[in-house]
Amino acid sequence: MTHLGADIIWRAMMPDDLAATITLAARIHPDYPEDDDVFRERLALAPEGCFVLTDGHRVLGYLISHPWAGLLSPPLNSLLGALPPQPDRWYLHDLALDDAVRGMGKAKGAIALVEQAARTARMPVLSLTATGPARSFWLGQGFTPETVSPAEQAVLASYDPEASLLSRPVMAGE
Repeated sequence: MTHLGADIIWRAMMPDDLAATITLAARIHPDYPEDDDVFRERLALAPEGCFVLTDGHRVLGYLISHPWAGLLSPPLNSLLGALPPQPDRWYLHDLALDDAVRGMGKAKGAIALVEQAARTARMPVLSLTATGPARSFWLGQGFTPETVSPAEQAVLASYDPEASLLSRPVMAGE
């Protein structure tokens, strides 16, 4: 394993981070592939919700999130075109960490960034699509399943058979 830098921090994602982010996504999420344009679009539409975890030399994780409306999630590998004109929640599109930084509490730091973005945008709810393998992690972070429509069930099936839409209230800021 390569030595990690002393200061591993979350910082705003920049366009120059996209290549490393896309490479990391392909390695971490081979069963949930997304086109490069999905990453580019999310960063362009909601830079305030996109972050990378870095030691100053490498991208070791990423967080992509954005304003959203309602209980119909974006399907896997889909472009949004635009953000909803009247969002009512903050949607966590993806959080991924390299194996080298798992277990270091960096996911909690990412969730705090999502909550801060939601508070800044005055969104009272965080939502996400949890894949089957990640569902227990998100339940452990206080997210609970939503009752979903048949249309949302079809979207969830684009991820995997166990995918679910989870939400939780945005926690009060400090």
